Amino acid sequence: MRNRSSWWIIIVIMLMLDLYVFQVLKALASGASEKTRLVIYVVYWALSVSSIAFLLLLPYLNTESWPKNVRNYLFATIAGLFIAKLLATIFFLIDDIRRGITWVLSKMFPENIDSTNNNAAWNMSRSAFLSWLGVGVGGTFLTSFIYGFSNKYNYDIQRVKLSYNNLPAGFKGLKIVQISDVHSGSFANKAAVSRGIDMILKENADIILFTGDLVNDVSTEMHNYIDVFNRLKAPLGVYSTLGNHDYGDYVEWPSLQAKKENLEKLKGIHRQMGWRLLMNEHVALERNGDSIALLGIENWSALKRFPKHGKMELAHAGTEKYPFKILMSHDPTHWDAEVRPKYGDIDLALAGHTHGMQFGLETPFFKWSPVQWVYRQWAGLYEEGNQKLYVNRGYGFLGYPGRVGIMPEITVIELV
Repeated sequence: MRNRSSWWIIIVIMLMLDLYVFQVLKALASGASEKTRLVIYVVYWALSVSSIAFLLLLPYLNTESWPKNVRNYLFATIAGLFIAKLLATIFFLIDDIRRGITWVLSKMFPENIDSTNNNAAWNMSRSAFLSWLGVGVGGTFLTSFIYGFSNKYNYDIQRVKLSYNNLPAGFKGLKIVQISDVHSGSFANKAAVSRGIDMILKENADIILFTGDLVNDVSTEMHNYIDVFNRLKAPLGVYSTLGNHDYGDYVEWPSLQAKKENLEKLKGIHRQMGWRLLMNEHVALERNGDSIALLGIENWSALKRFPKHGKMELAHAGTEKYPFKILMSHDPTHWDAEVRPKYGDIDLALAGHTHGMQFGLETPFFKWSPVQWVYRQWAGLYEEGNQKLYVNRGYGFLGYPGRVGIMPEITVIELV
C-alpha cells in the first residue's frame, strides 16, 4: 500500500464502529433467548472480523489476479457493510446524546431524580425506537445495495424531445442516441452488454454520440468488447469524445511514454469500431439540404482533481456559419464554467461523467442522489435561457458493481 498509515486509520475506524454498533445490538437482543443471541453475535462478528482481516491482508494479496466478479463484489460488500453501519450509527449517536443530556440535567437538578439512584438518568434504557430505526435504515441500505448488483445491466431508455426555434427545417425530427461512461474494464457479462447494444440499434437513430470514458484505465479493457460496440451504426455516423478515465491517469505506468502509447491505442480502438473521435474539433452534419455543427472536446472539468485537456476555442473556431450547434463534453461542470459564459451559441451540450453516483432515487416528481452535493447538473435535462444540457447517467459502472435507483442509461433525444 502506498499510504499504510491511512490504511491503518481506516481499519481502526472500522473496528471502533463495530464495537459501538455491537453495544446497541446487545441491548436490542437482550430479551431474546440465549441461543438466538448467540447466533446474532456469531453472525455479526463473523462478518466484521472477516472484513477487517481481509483489509489487513490486502497488501499481501494479489487481488488483480482474482476473477473480476469476485474482486468487485467482495470490495463492494465490505463497503456496503461499512456504510450501513455508519448510517445506523447516526441514530445510535442521537440516542446517546439524548441520554447524555438527560444525565447532565440529572446532575444539575438532582431534586428531580430518584435520590436512591443518582445515576438513574445515565443508566436509562436506550430508546427502542431510535435503536430499531437505526437498524432499519442500515439494513434497508445494505439490502438495497446488494440488490443493486442485479441492476448493472438493466439498461433504461430515457426519451427526451427538445424544441428549438433556430433548428434548421432539415433537422426537424432528428433522432440522437447518446451513451456515455461505458467503463468496459468493469464489465463481466458480454451477452448482457450486447443486449444493450441491441436496444440502441432498435431505435434506428440518425446519429449516435458517445460522451467519454470508454475504459477504466487501459486500452486493453476494450479488447473483448470491440466486436460488441462496433455494431453501432447510424446514417449520420457514430461520434465520440474522451473522458477523464480514458487518459490512464488512475493507474501507475512504467514510463510517460507507455501512458502516451496507451492513449494512442485507445484512439485507434475508436477508429477500429468505426467511431469518429472528436479531439477539440467540429464536423458539419448535413441532412435534407441543411447543415449544423457537432463539436467534441477532450475532457474539461471545473473541478481541480480532474484534467482540463479540452480546448473549446479550437473546436468552436469556424462554427459561426452554422445556425445550430451540438457539443459533446464529458464533464457537466464544463457547461456552467465555460460553455454558457463564453459560448452562448451552443444550443445543446451532452455530458456524462457523474453516473448519477449509481445510487439515488428518481420518480416523475423528484430525483435525489448524494452526487448532487458535488455536481449541480448530474442527471437528465437542464435548461438556462436558450441553452440546454443533457447529462447521461452512464452505460456502464465503476467501483460499485451495481445500480440503486439510478439505472444505466440509453438516451434517445428527438429534435422537434
